[in-house]
Amino acid sequence: MNREPATFDPPPDAAEFYAESLAHLVQSGIPFMLSGTYALGCHTGITRPTKDLDVFCKPGDAPRILAYFKALGHRVEFEDERWIGKVWRDGNFFDVIYNISSASLPVTEEWFRDISHAEVYGTTVRITPPTEFILSKVFIQDRYRYDGADVAHIILRQHERIDWQRLLDAMELHWEVLLIHLLNFRFIYPTERHCIPLWLFEELLGRLQTRAELPVPNLRVCRGRLLSPRDYLVDITDWGFADVVGKGLEESHDRNQ
Repeated sequence: MNREPATFDPPPDAAEFYAESLAHLVQSGIPFMLSGTYALGCHTGITRPTKDLDVFCKPGDAPRILAYFKALGHRVEFEDERWIGKVWRDGNFFDVIYNISSASLPVTEEWFRDISHAEVYGTTVRITPPTEFILSKVFIQDRYRYDGADVAHIILRQHERIDWQRLLDAMELHWEVLLIHLLNFRFIYPTERHCIPLWLFEELLGRLQTRAELPVPNLRVCRGRLLSPRDYLVDITDWGFADVVGKGLEESHDRNQ
């Protein structure tokens, strides 16, 4: 599926870097998808300023992309081995993302099955499909950044292309997070509730009812750091809850500064 070019207005030096980087990525032959603001714009028509490119790839392809750009003379780094690398030229960069770090949802071959293309900075590139775009956004719920509106807009504009069973399968361990976003959509768009299949609501609400009838867990766990590593740090350090994210305390402290 091809989309019209997304329109953005970064500074001239950044636009030149983005255009050259996308052309190089295509020339490399390494599979990738463009996500973030650009994918949102292509899927919904929403445009907004952005400071970088979000390039998604499989974990095994991330080192290949970084090595390719290093050979071209760019500075590269693994910002966090668990999910992200970066390619730099002067003050401009793009992210190489291969995992949704907090929930450990790696980019897999399945992300590439639904094909969407768009022309961005003069190059035709693959963009993250609607289902996978939602997966990339549902866990971003920080006091400084909340991407729930992006999820709602994708559902509104692309619900016919969303693979709802695939979405549920990917969110099995964290199905309550999916339910939260679906309820959020129903609240925001009361006349558009048909966009989400009824069977999915019945499945998730049935799980909620079943879980309510069972004992609470023995171990006190805070899963808040799946959504915001810093906002729920006190639960782990001071209040005795077990963590499920695995981000180091020093790292979380540094990001607060």
